[in-house]
Amino acid sequence: MYRFLLTPRWWGINLFVALAIPFCVFMGTWQLGRFEDRVQTHDAATKQPAPGTRAAEPLDDLLPVDKVTSGRPATATGRYADQFLVPGRKLDDRSGFYVLNMLRTDTGKALPVVRGWLPGEPGATPVPAAPTGRVTVTGDLQASENARTTGADARGGLPEGQLGIISAASLINLVPYDVYDAWVTIQDTGSGTADGAGGALRPVPAAAAQGTGLDLKAFQNLGYTGEWFVFAGFVLFMWFRLVRREAEAARDLRLGLVPEAEAGTADGAGTGTGTDGSGKKGEGASPAVGGRTA
Repeated sequence: MYRFLLTPRWWGINLFVALAIPFCVFMGTWQLGRFEDRVQTHDAATKQPAPGTRAAEPLDDLLPVDKVTSGRPATATGRYADQFLVPGRKLDDRSGFYVLNMLRTDTGKALPVVRGWLPGEPGATPVPAAPTGRVTVTGDLQASENARTTGADARGGLPEGQLGIISAASLINLVPYDVYDAWVTIQDTGSGTADGAGGALRPVPAAAAQGTGLDLKAFQNLGYTGEWFVFAGFVLFMWFRLVRREAEAARDLRLGLVPEAEAGTADGAGTGTGTDGSGKKGEGASPAVGGRTA
């Protein structure tokens, strides 16, 4: 009954099923692994000590920035140079901007330093001047931002002296020196105020490294896991369904059964021929009355 499985058409179907099911299982397992990795990374991040409780380390000892070193206190020594304002940044649900200065270190490279946050619009709010002379900065290390970072503006077209994304890629075109692929946010902003009506700089808290939280992407991985396993089950179900239908068709053919639609065609419909009650065919002439035709 199942010899049809050895036909060329079914060889193709069987090969597709044999490849599709392992592929779906593999993809589902991979998505589940991604979700578990995010859970473990989130747990590890929550167990790490607060940045303020750790001893600061030299900047170069913590590079490159990864999920372990992100948020760690780093120290660097140099002189402040160019200043940029980073608009569109919120703090405690208030709109404002970051004040960022480039720290020219002894290595020749510059470290972007966020000295603090101010409410209002860049250019309309007085900004405290950066310290002069040689300074040692201690701040929480952060990875370069990208287009997915909250508050980042990748559209460009900002006025001169403003910056949309804090990253080496965006700064390298604005300054004539090399830039570290990292930045720090200092928590001790000092008590000085800006000239005029401006207020004191407020410290910008360090953000968790991307991929360390149970965000929407983590639960998307979990959802994709279920989808791939459902696909595998669906392929197997459809294969069994096709096999059953093919087996039933082969059985009907062997028993001589034909579909009812094919048996319902009347041979004599509209042709003047038919069958009498005995099953014999007779002419379709009109009945005679009194030896004559009516």
